[in-house]
Amino acid sequence: MADVYRWHLAPEGLATRRQLRAMGLRPGGQDVAAELHRPRRRRGPLIAYLYRIDHARPVRPMTPARTAALAAAMRARRTCPNCRIDVGYCIPRSLGMCVPCHDTPALSHECGRTLP
Repeated sequence: MADVYRWHLAPEGLATRRQLRAMGLRPGGQDVAAELHRPRRRRGPLIAYLYRIDHARPVRPMTPARTAALAAAMRARRTCPNCRIDVGYCIPRSLGMCVPCHDTPALSHECGRTLP
């Protein structure tokens, strides 16, 4: 079991994932060193996991291949499967297509856009 600290009472040398990332670090496979509990009035406490800064490793640099893969994945999320147009926003998973295609009855490929 990790040590538990209350809000603002954690010792120096411990940081959350976000704090590590802001420092250009990552946990690097280390176990959680402590927990930080922030009390709330009507619900259970918020819990943040703390990691040791001295055991953290540098963030791996973004390679050109990873950048290209991320760009392709985001392009796929923005492309409507019906009209095959990059709509400029992520397609809602609840709709499965762009809003004009969803709102057009029957022939959803006729959403008023020119096909490529």
